[in-house]
Amino acid sequence: MEKLFDITEKIHYNFNKILTTTPKEHLFSIPENFNNNIFWNISHVLVTQQLLVYKLSKLHTRLDWGLVKKYSKGTFPDKHVTEKEVQQVAEALLATPGWTKEDYENGIFKEYDTYTTSANVVLANVEDAIEFNIFHLGLHMGTVQAIHKMLLASA
Repeated sequence: MEKLFDITEKIHYNFNKILTTTPKEHLFSIPENFNNNIFWNISHVLVTQQLLVYKLSKLHTRLDWGLVKKYSKGTFPDKHVTEKEVQQVAEALLATPGWTKEDYENGIFKEYDTYTTSANVVLANVEDAIEFNIFHLGLHMGTVQAIHKMLLASA
């Protein structure tokens, strides 16, 4: 599990770097043929981890529930994102991997509601969720990079 926590932390760091260095107009732009923007993708991976790991373990998420609802699967980018929300996401990207590792090591994940993902992967326990989350992070990192590349090409 140690390697999985390390990978998650590094990917979250990379998302944080993108979030904090990308011009605001690019964070919220939706290129043609895309359904969402860079900020939505980054926020979405953050809250998805909370749902897969914490909520399916019958625990409260460590993130504000309003943020979780706003960026869960099936949502779309909000045109009214505050600077405070951007800062909240940036800080949470750096904090959540450590929280999850600490909570895992403290043994708080005792139950799990089996869940079949949209990729048709069955998650039967928190370890499955932590592993699958890395795939999900990579999927959205690719999307973020594609959006970023499109925006740079059109600038």
